[in-house]
Amino acid sequence: MQLNISGHHLDITPPLKEYVESKFERLQRHFDQITTTQVILTIEKMVHKAEANVHIAGADLFAAAEDEDMYAAIDALTDKLDRQLIKHKQKHRGH
Repeated sequence: MQLNISGHHLDITPPLKEYVESKFERLQRHFDQITTTQVILTIEKMVHKAEANVHIAGADLFAAAEDEDMYAAIDALTDKLDRQLIKHKQKHRGH
């Protein structure tokens, strides 16, 4: 899985990058056909946003999360993507 992390109005620090990478490893365990992932971290006023585009075999998934803390926004984002990946996997496995 290729993981691209970018920041908008935010510098991506090494601890923040490691945190995102560790959270997205969990997605790789649930669905191993992830090709690329684009993560965009943004700060607008006092709201921290995390968005991700995940390209998998047969579909593209998108999720976004907002919170007052960037780490909490990343947690919410990975939870949303995890649910979407499991749902996608069950759809294709059921047929």
